[in-house]
Amino acid sequence: MQFVPFNSRDIKHKSKFGSIASNESLRLCVLMPRSFSCNRVTLVCHPDGKEHFCKDLFWCGMNGENEEWWDITLSLETGLYFYHFTYETPFGTGNIFLRSSGCGEFAPDGKEWQLTVFDESYKTPDWIKGGIMYQIFPDRFNIGKGDIKNVPNDRIIHQSTKEEPVWQPNEHGKILNNDYFGGNLKGIEEKLPYIASLGVSVIYLNPIFEAHSNHRYNTADYSKIDPLLGSEKDFRALCRSAEKHNIKIILDGVFSHTGSDSIYFNREQRYNSAGAFNSEAGPYKDWFTFEADGKYKSWWGIDTLPETNEENDSFIEYVAGKNGIAKKWLDAGAYGYRLDVADELPDKFIDAFTKAVKSINGDYLVIGEVWEDASNKFSHGGRRRYLLGEQLDSVMNYPFANAILTFVRYGVAENFMESVVSICENYPKCALDCMMNHIGTHDTARVLTSVIFDEIEHKPRNIQATYKLTGSDYEKAKALLKTASVLQYTLPGFPSLYYGDEAGMQGGGDPFNRGFFPWGEEDKDLLEWYQALGKIRNSLSCLKDGIFKPYSAMLSCVAYTRESENEKIFVIANMNPHEIDYYLPEEFKYKNELLTDTVTSDFVKIKPYGTAIIKSVFSS
Repeated sequence: MQFVPFNSRDIKHKSKFGSIASNESLRLCVLMPRSFSCNRVTLVCHPDGKEHFCKDLFWCGMNGENEEWWDITLSLETGLYFYHFTYETPFGTGNIFLRSSGCGEFAPDGKEWQLTVFDESYKTPDWIKGGIMYQIFPDRFNIGKGDIKNVPNDRIIHQSTKEEPVWQPNEHGKILNNDYFGGNLKGIEEKLPYIASLGVSVIYLNPIFEAHSNHRYNTADYSKIDPLLGSEKDFRALCRSAEKHNIKIILDGVFSHTGSDSIYFNREQRYNSAGAFNSEAGPYKDWFTFEADGKYKSWWGIDTLPETNEENDSFIEYVAGKNGIAKKWLDAGAYGYRLDVADELPDKFIDAFTKAVKSINGDYLVIGEVWEDASNKFSHGGRRRYLLGEQLDSVMNYPFANAILTFVRYGVAENFMESVVSICENYPKCALDCMMNHIGTHDTARVLTSVIFDEIEHKPRNIQATYKLTGSDYEKAKALLKTASVLQYTLPGFPSLYYGDEAGMQGGGDPFNRGFFPWGEEDKDLLEWYQALGKIRNSLSCLKDGIFKPYSAMLSCVAYTRESENEKIFVIANMNPHEIDYYLPEEFKYKNELLTDTVTSDFVKIKPYGTAIIKSVFSS
């Protein structure tokens, strides 16, 4: 076995696992072979964006006869730090760098450890911890009773909810996204009892503001509900009704761009407004960036999505000011926002937005869309500080989603556990406990499809349109989805269920992942699974903010615990195509297995592609 001089995941070497608060005391201990005759060990620390500093460790005792400990205790200011160690001996000098899984090695160069130091005042909303989110694409969920007024006449309305979303280009070779099914806010309100049956505590709505496409990410007017969805009165009614079911509503905040067909830009001249495209003197001109030739900066080069200047004071005031857009919809009943493409929003905007939201109610939730490790994300010209305090409460947890889906597809247990532990190590725990743990969204293929057809969303649309799971492939996909959902529902953070995944909806990328909910044709087995899983999650206090501890990861099987003050669960996932007998730790023998409601012996049988959740109650 290779000698390990330092392991950031072992409290013998690092007194606290993971991140620390500013001014919190941290002890680092390095283990050196006595045969090195070491006379100096030094911490070399690189505060992100600043000059490095060095601090000598102190010899602090023997570890048996052949090893010795060196240690240092320090506290740090808020920020991101990278570090390694050096040592001196009578025979020369050397370095200790990170090898893998937190373990160090003697090497001339290599990777450094990361230490996240968050502001000691950083707090996140408790109400979301332990909860369940349900994501709804509003046009495709349910058509409620009542009249819808003032709908623009250039929208194509499907005659049946069983039709396929339009995916082929029109005669001009363009995809306009102007086909609608007519789902609306009243429809969501009517289905609140159904949503509540899934154990849901928060609904995340894809954009609901006026816009001229079915996805509504090309906002036309932030101050109005899209007329096909209803009115502000309907939104307020939805929020009030949701609260009666103990469900809160959060909105999609799309501020990095607007639509070209909007009151702000008005390229298509739909509005009687001094839009930036047509008026030099209008109030919105400085919200956008124009070139000398009349061209303008647009989101990812899409000319129907002019990019906003998010550092413009007037734009910030409009969105996050005292009487801004953020406040308007919070006052109307929303309980927070998910910030679209947060990594494309500058710190100045995020700071102002979060401050505005939290000044109204510190319990309001602000989640950011970030696809990578948000603790060390580099974008917008610098290192981001989303999770250091005073910015985001949490982010969409794509690293967990990728880890879960890759594991259920390919069964590499070691990679799954390393991905999960790495995020747990890098994120402040208060943020980790409210990570948005999705495994499918409006931006990805339907999870039932993607567990079998990896990367399907990157294939041509005419090929995606032909993919349909049936027979044994469908049954295998369901088994993989059930395992993925158990991991999603029991890892740190809260699960986010994309509407219809619980009903067996299939599809590749956009727009195949945005079909209409199959009311009356749900997969009853899957629906009952998610309802039962929701009850299990809501019954377990350890899933609110309990500690995550890896137990094993090998031979296509992973196991871990979640532990709170008086409750502990043991989660096992078997991705082998055969049944296994998993011999249990002593404290989980003869305990209740929650998914089957049976009692274990000294081992538990886990079926192919199956899972187990075993509960133990104990006194602290």
